[in-house]
Amino acid sequence: MPLLHLATNLEMDAESERAAASALSKAAADLLGKPESYVMVLLQGGQAMTFGGSEAPCAYLQVKSLGLPEDRTGDFSATLCDHIGSSLGIDTSRIYIEFSSPPRHLWGWNRSTFG
Repeated sequence: MPLLHLATNLEMDAESERAAASALSKAAADLLGKPESYVMVLLQGGQAMTFGGSEAPCAYLQVKSLGLPEDRTGDFSATLCDHIGSSLGIDTSRIYIEFSSPPRHLWGWNRSTFG
């Protein structure tokens, strides 16, 4: 159910992308309390991105999960920013995170929905 979509302007080789995606998958499962077998990570490096008019390393992270606890997004933001900062070397002040919790009937999987 959880989807983490990370876009960054960092150029990454395929091995680095796979390693970062795998680490982010584990972090998301732990953070959200969901089995990692349900977590999907989409990582896109080398994107044309600017932040504050600068092309210095930056990232946009989209976190979607059914039943996302809105009262914990501040904690999630801190943990995910720290993770991205330490693993990819992106200053945490150059990371935006969008959290969303779609209605169960609007999340499809395995020819059905969760609603």
